[in-house]
Amino acid sequence: MHKPRSVRDADLDDKRVLVRSDLNVPLEDGRVADDTRVRASLPTLRLVLERGAREVTVCSHLGRPKGRDPTFSMKPVEQRLRELLPDDRLRVLENTRFNPGETTNDPAFAKELADAHDLFVQDAFGSVHRAHASTVGVAQLLRAYAGLLLERELTELGKLLGHVERPFVLISGGAKVEDKLGVLQNLGRKADTVLVGGKMAEEIRAENPLPFDVVLPADVVAASEFAKDAEMKVVPYHALPEGWLGLDIGPETRKLFAAHIARARTIFWNGPMGVFEWPRFAAGTKAVAEAVASSDGYSVVGGADSARALAELGLAEEVSWLSTGGGAALELLEGKELPGVAVIPEAR
Repeated sequence: MHKPRSVRDADLDDKRVLVRSDLNVPLEDGRVADDTRVRASLPTLRLVLERGAREVTVCSHLGRPKGRDPTFSMKPVEQRLRELLPDDRLRVLENTRFNPGETTNDPAFAKELADAHDLFVQDAFGSVHRAHASTVGVAQLLRAYAGLLLERELTELGKLLGHVERPFVLISGGAKVEDKLGVLQNLGRKADTVLVGGKMAEEIRAENPLPFDVVLPADVVAASEFAKDAEMKVVPYHALPEGWLGLDIGPETRKLFAAHIARARTIFWNGPMGVFEWPRFAAGTKAVAEAVASSDGYSVVGGADSARALAELGLAEEVSWLSTGGGAALELLEGKELPGVAVIPEAR
């Protein structure tokens, strides 16, 4: 795997530094609703400031705005960042996606970002799978380094691609097999056991596109319709009533999955077991989260829904590594090159 040079080795004294952070956070009523990613950006920003940088400019995208949309302004994020890291040398640029040149990696926008800066630090692991102006374009114009969070993500996720302690259990959930097919094919061959829940399980049961067997649910929590207050009952997986939906794994499957996870020495989990946003269909995801958090093996969790489930249960600190990047983590584990990492020169 490409190992980019680190910001630890950069000469930062009196330098004007552009840092690409991942500040793509949820907003509610004009405030940051979850500051996990803001906090994750702090170690790199602190290091750059402590090493004597003259100015530190932070850039990030937020959501998927169509042009300049005040709903996606970085102002609330900047306010939260300043509360956590008050320093007059720090400034936050407006949402990079307000400029159409961001997603097309437009050289003019990359130059606009790079101008008046001496070097660039890439710390937004959640965005390095995209060849955008703020992830690739600026790195081609300035001396570029990897930030501390990016380094740690590459190290922790990279462990799954190397020698692992066995049994290695891969847990996959969510809606679509196609979104995670590459990871399932690449890591699944290496895993001793692959557990699949969520709507993905239905697709695989109908037609398994993988060259190996997976463990599918034995029972499900069925709902008469897709609604949080729908009539519900537990049924065997193969006996789902006509017109009903499986919205969570059932109690027997929870025990089965938890038993596999308890024996594991290496775990990767991505994706919920059902519609966990609705409390009546959250037990399966909760059971998996608790089993992963209880493991004394090496555990990596990726994906926004899995991370949210751990956070809501107060278990985020109980896993070995909770990745900040959903798509980037999946592409790395699929074996793909990440453009925002590849553009940074190799560490010597």
